[in-house]
Amino acid sequence: MKRQRGEGKAGCLLTLLVFGILVATAIKVVPAYYASKDLADSCAFIATSASRLPLELVEKQVRDKARDLGMLDVLAQKGAITVSKSGGGGNGAPGTCTIQLNYKQTIDLYGIYQFDIQTHKTISQPILENIS
Repeated sequence: MKRQRGEGKAGCLLTLLVFGILVATAIKVVPAYYASKDLADSCAFIATSASRLPLELVEKQVRDKARDLGMLDVLAQKGAITVSKSGGGGNGAPGTCTIQLNYKQTIDLYGIYQFDIQTHKTISQPILENIS
């Protein structure tokens, strides 16, 4: 009887191939996902501190943050970032700053596959005034 030695070269190569594909996909997807979440967190901070700023300046701050995060495709989309303020007319009720993010990011996986990450988020924060 001849002894057989079982070598799993095919299984090992297949596992390495799958692992490589997962890493390559993560390299493209994770930064885009993180940038989108970071933009939403930054919008919450910007909305809170928007008490005496005009709407145009608040929107510029949001667009500058998107540019810093490398989200140029967001800046090109019409209606991707909408800023509005309401309330706070001196009657003691705090005003509210609302920032709406409605955009789509296209992730290109090395020319093989493309998919979109849709973001529809509304951030509404009270405007903090007269804090000493």
